[in-house]
Amino acid sequence: MTQQPTTTTPLSKEMQDCVQACMTCHSVCEETMSSCLQMGGQAQMQIMRAVMDCAEMTRMCADMMMRRSPLSAEMCAMCARACDMCAEACMSMPDDAQMMRCAEACRSCAEMCRSMAAATM
Repeated sequence: MTQQPTTTTPLSKEMQDCVQACMTCHSVCEETMSSCLQMGGQAQMQIMRAVMDCAEMTRMCADMMMRRSPLSAEMCAMCARACDMCAEACMSMPDDAQMMRCAEACRSCAEMCRSMAAATM
């Protein structure tokens, strides 16, 4: 039986980086939601749903990694998927600087989460 790390064991550098990428992505998604609301009808519901899903998933993923949940690897895989969907939705508005910033944060987070999902935590 593999012993689970205790909460006093520091997070690995890779996990710390992934948590930071998730929190950055969460913040950018929250800012993007605000921007979409200010745009009004121009922001499509599909984009808003993707941004909202990504904001929730990245926050939850970071929380689960920090508390060393045994579900972290699966959550990282789902988070990567949510980030990919959000990046794709944001790319549908290439002339909007905030949407492009969100897409970039999502791509970066998705890459880190995919690495964590593949790693043994």
